[in-house]
Amino acid sequence: MTALRGALPDVADRTVDAIITEVPSYENALSGPMGATIRQAVQLALGGFVALVSGTSAAAGRRRDPRRPATASTRGAYDLGRGEARSGRSMEALLAAYRIGARVSWRELSRVAVDHGVGARMLAEFAELVFAFIDELSAASAAGHADELAASGRVRRRRLERIAALLLERAPADAVHAVVASTDWEPPETLTALVVRSDQVRAVLTTVDPTTLQPADELPALADGERALLLVPDVRRAVLLEQLGRYDAVVGPTVPWLDVRTSYDRVERALGLHGPDGLDRSDGLLDTDDVLVDLVVHADPAARAALRARALAPLASVRADTAARLEETLRAWLLHQGRREEVAAALFVHPQTVRYRMGRVRELWGDALGDPDVVRELVVALA
Repeated sequence: MTALRGALPDVADRTVDAIITEVPSYENALSGPMGATIRQAVQLALGGFVALVSGTSAAAGRRRDPRRPATASTRGAYDLGRGEARSGRSMEALLAAYRIGARVSWRELSRVAVDHGVGARMLAEFAELVFAFIDELSAASAAGHADELAASGRVRRRRLERIAALLLERAPADAVHAVVASTDWEPPETLTALVVRSDQVRAVLTTVDPTTLQPADELPALADGERALLLVPDVRRAVLLEQLGRYDAVVGPTVPWLDVRTSYDRVERALGLHGPDGLDRSDGLLDTDDVLVDLVVHADPAARAALRARALAPLASVRADTAARLEETLRAWLLHQGRREEVAAALFVHPQTVRYRMGRVRELWGDALGDPDVVRELVVALA
């Protein structure tokens, strides 16, 4: 047992040297916590082996399984995994280091044991002890690595959500830049707001830029929880629309990134025009650029109602059903610039019917239909 204890420092040094040689990314890291953890692992494994070969393993086993690292060692391995995540390294290098450490430790210690007459059965027990111990350390490091990634991911996600919230609040640029500076999010040139069904968010996120912002705060258009807002950076509009073609989405204009609230406002208004089920449309995708006229016409409902009342006042003197038909005909007449055949086709009526109805319209409006200002009001009122 004295020989094994005496070999421990050399075994630890050879283990560290082997890891540096076979895993170059740890050349500098092993001068710190990882090197100390490896040396401690070798010492604790040797202590368990001494207990086994000295005939006291049964007594030791009642107190603590010698195959399990002490709490301090497990905690060190856990912290090591967290440190690896903070340094930006994956678990692959660390697990490789553990495998190499187990192999070298076993080779060196078993050589000393054989040289001092340890039998095959006891040697097999020692092998089980060493590799079980390394497995425990590896598991602790993997847990630390995963926990750190989860924690840092949550922090980053909260900061990105804060950026999105400030943008949608139209916060001062300085306030937005201050939060951006605390993240690894690079401000884009532009952002495009789009609203999708909540059950399609994950799928949409796989098709757009991974730095897309997803606000956490509840917005009026999203209050029912059935829809979600995404702010997509620096995307060609034609490409975005093509990517979203199979989804139920409403896409706002592409604007300078600090002005993204403008894009969201247009999406919100477009959703309002299509009612509470605005995304349940037969054609799925809605580009707000395609409904600019509707957005303008409905921007001020009260003003539009007043305009309609004034522009269509001549119809107040006729029956409601007749007024509806004359209004429909006048609208088509204005849109088709008086081309009777086209008006008839649009209304699915005979051209003679169009002629008769427009005769009635001229009786009601008289010479006013020749006034450009009246025609402009009628076009907007009937849009």
